Amino acid sequence: MPVTLKNIAERVGKSVPTVSRALGGFEDISPETRAEVQRVAQELGYEPSATATNLKKQRTDTITMILPTEGRPRFSDPFFSEFVAGVVDQAAHHKLDLVVATNVGSDECSTYLRYIRSRRTDGFIVMRTKLQDERIDLLRAQEVPFVAFGRTGGDNDFPLVDEDGAGGIRQVVDHLAALGHRRLAFIAEPLFLTKAQHRLQGFLDGLAAHGLAHEPELVAEANFRQASGRQAAKILLDLPQPPTAIVACNDLLALGAMSEAQARGLVVGRDISITGFDDIMLAEYAHPALTTVHQPAHAIGEQVVDLLVKVIQKQPVEQKQQIRLPELVVRASSGPAPGY
Repeated sequence: MPVTLKNIAERVGKSVPTVSRALGGFEDISPETRAEVQRVAQELGYEPSATATNLKKQRTDTITMILPTEGRPRFSDPFFSEFVAGVVDQAAHHKLDLVVATNVGSDECSTYLRYIRSRRTDGFIVMRTKLQDERIDLLRAQEVPFVAFGRTGGDNDFPLVDEDGAGGIRQVVDHLAALGHRRLAFIAEPLFLTKAQHRLQGFLDGLAAHGLAHEPELVAEANFRQASGRQAAKILLDLPQPPTAIVACNDLLALGAMSEAQARGLVVGRDISITGFDDIMLAEYAHPALTTVHQPAHAIGEQVVDLLVKVIQKQPVEQKQQIRLPELVVRASSGPAPGY
């Protein structure tokens, strides 16, 4: 049976209201009585009612992440899984519950409104942000605490954590250009996503910096996973003049592209270079090991939660937009251009 205030009151010989006020830290209770009540409560293993505590704080101690309808991330996606692990660990550190919810139907805003109106959560984590993101528009209009993992194409005057995708891809292009590659292709994630646009822009900026022409047929828009990367690589490698290097928007796309190249008898890292983005665990153990851009998914998940807690508690935030510069990791899947 759970220990109640009545059990504590009987042990210390005080009334239930006195015990309640002693545990609540009210100043009209003497220090001696407060100390005795707290000692007995700890001895008996008393746990305060979460419902009563939350009513007093006017909070639920719950944060929510609603999975996007389009291109919904899966737990089998290593980057997403590691990001969620960081969110879970840091939520636990702050003694918060995490709800990972899915949409009912295709109207994401209706799902957000349902959670807002029922007051089931203290704040939201928004991921896979879009150039035009109605979720963020809604949360800003409703004045609900949230943090986005990613930016939008418009006014980004809201709390967010993001990686410098353009800067990360620019490092890749610089690396490949230094290896003598002059015909580079790009496999993009869906371009309605802001991060896909940023990474594509980094690719185009890199080409321009090295005096390389942008040829539209060398940019293939794909989905998120290996099969889509392989299909995109098939299109690129079937061109009359195929690329000597393929820059993929994420590691799963890169691994799919590697499968297609190897199925054609090409040696990745010698006959063609292929790079990724994210540095998931599979990248290091692929054959050959994948050159990629490292971003610490677990640490990003923790960072998002820390920022959201400050927003919920109305604490001062020195840097509302936190942009991380990712780091190039060179492995065996990139090598000198053939004949270089």
